[in-house]
Amino acid sequence: MPATPTGRTTDDKGPVTVTGPVPCRIVVCRDCCCGTPKVSGVDHAAQTERLRAAAPVRVSDCLDVCEHANVVVVQPSAEGRAAGARPVWLGLVNDPDATEDIAAWARAGGPGVAPRPDILDLYTITPPRRRRAS
Repeated sequence: MPATPTGRTTDDKGPVTVTGPVPCRIVVCRDCCCGTPKVSGVDHAAQTERLRAAAPVRVSDCLDVCEHANVVVVQPSAEGRAAGARPVWLGLVNDPDATEDIAAWARAGGPGVAPRPDILDLYTITPPRRRRAS
């Protein structure tokens, strides 16, 4: 059995055939604040497509950290998870240079595989806590 999963997977455009190890994935928030005119001066569609060129992208509804719009989450690949990596949450990703840094990191392997560019430390945020059932 291979160390990383291969085979069929999906993205927001439908089924995709994966011919090698499953890469890291990117989630972009696109709901009430992120991806809307509330965050002015950002070409949200171009940002999503630029990230999609580097790794599979899933578009999500609100990730509940609106004060950090635009939010991007870089999820580790199977190899990265095996190395102990966790998803990295990035906020205020409103600059094309930050998008390029994220895309380059994802192409290099992302969390647990490639070192995070130091500049992305400026964008790292703490994800919201999971709500406990009362």
